[in-house]
Amino acid sequence: MPAVLWTGDDTLELRQVDVPQPPPGWALVEVAYTGICGTDLAIVHGKHPRARHGLILGHEISGRVARAAPTGPQAGSLVVVEPLISCGRCRACRRGDTHVCRDLGLYGIDVPGSLARYVALPPEVLHEVPAGVDLRLATLVEPLAVAVHAVDLSGLREGDTVAVAGAGPIGILTALTARHAGAERVIVSETSPARRALAEQLGLTVVPAGETLTTTALELTDGEGADVTFDAAGHPAVAPDLTAATRVGGTVVIVAVHKEPTPVDLREVCFKELVVRGVRVYTSDDVRRAIGLVIDDSLGLDRLPTRAFPLADAAAAVSAAGAAEYLKVMVASHEEGERS
Repeated sequence: MPAVLWTGDDTLELRQVDVPQPPPGWALVEVAYTGICGTDLAIVHGKHPRARHGLILGHEISGRVARAAPTGPQAGSLVVVEPLISCGRCRACRRGDTHVCRDLGLYGIDVPGSLARYVALPPEVLHEVPAGVDLRLATLVEPLAVAVHAVDLSGLREGDTVAVAGAGPIGILTALTARHAGAERVIVSETSPARRALAEQLGLTVVPAGETLTTTALELTDGEGADVTFDAAGHPAVAPDLTAATRVGGTVVIVAVHKEPTPVDLREVCFKELVVRGVRVYTSDDVRRAIGLVIDDSLGLDRLPTRAFPLADAAAAVSAAGAAEYLKVMVASHEEGERS
């Protein structure tokens, strides 16, 4: 089968490899689409601590079951993947919080992923989606589950004002999910003009160029600040806004993963009695809720600018994912996907 291997820093190669033979109890999935995310970019650039050369990338996965496991979705079923690998032994796993496993791994990082025609997966990570669902939109389930998890942890209440730093894929999905959850106003900051324009098209309140999330949030809330502020940028430049833009007694939610320790105004945390919550991926329930949002079209995800590249052009897909023209770039692993 064709597969894209990461063979060196900034080097992807299309090769013919053996179709994976699923271990006993596993399924074989014919991949439809693989979403490219920031983690994949870090791997390709040689900046991910766990990935090793020779890896088949890809963890945002939609597809069809080609060979069913004894349990789980039947052959022919459309599925999306919850690509987490937990140890089952650590304290977090024993209490059911497998998404924060002490040794959490992912398909497409620690073991082969989906930039190939087929991928072998255990049935417990497969979530069936109804026939007729657009698999291109279904590929958004994995990043959408991050947004669902973040909004759930935030304690957001109907009528709240929400601030979101960053209008990349996670930032936009978090903003849309927060609005769907009842936020009255969602304020988004972003340096990219293209992504600011997209946020405006989606009906979000965008921080004007040259202003900050803090100034806009305070201006629109009579000086009080946002009830909930989400960091979906993961950049040190937004750290001062996280506490300054949030009201007394509000909540700051760190969704993006910072690449290095970042200064945060802990005095503001004390004086405002802020709640600061971290977010790590999602739970299985978050994935199911994200699927529901795709099925019932609650967020209007078809409005998001996406592009699918054929498997042979995976390197071009990675380059496009590093730009701001498309909110989500995907790779199609089969002929049907390549034509769409």
